[in-house]
Amino acid sequence: MEQRVFNISLIILTEKICKLIRSLLNGKALRLNGILNEGFKVVVLVIIKNLVKVTNYCFASGIILKRFKKFIIMVLCKEGKKNYFFLGSCKLIAFKNILVKVLKKYIANIISKIAEEYRLFF
Repeated sequence: MEQRVFNISLIILTEKICKLIRSLLNGKALRLNGILNEGFKVVVLVIIKNLVKVTNYCFASGIILKRFKKFIIMVLCKEGKKNYFFLGSCKLIAFKNILVKVLKKYIANIISKIAEEYRLFF
């Protein structure tokens, strides 16, 4: 089987993080850290440099802060279902830290770009 080495920059760019944050939808439920997307979009203008430094450190070192790993899952029952013991009768909503959401979206974009570049999708 052929092995490939991908050249991935470990430096996360401020412009890309800002673009991802601007793409967050408004009017969503509070995140685990209690920050609305609308509020985060304003605050990030002040903290972006520090946010990128922390993100770069986590990405380069492979160390994720414990606080980033926590999330809450809420179970909502769908209306009109006869038996709520089946998973299909419920909707699961995960409340994660907003910074983790941005970081995961950034990494997913990198993976998607590499997959397209090297034609890894069938």
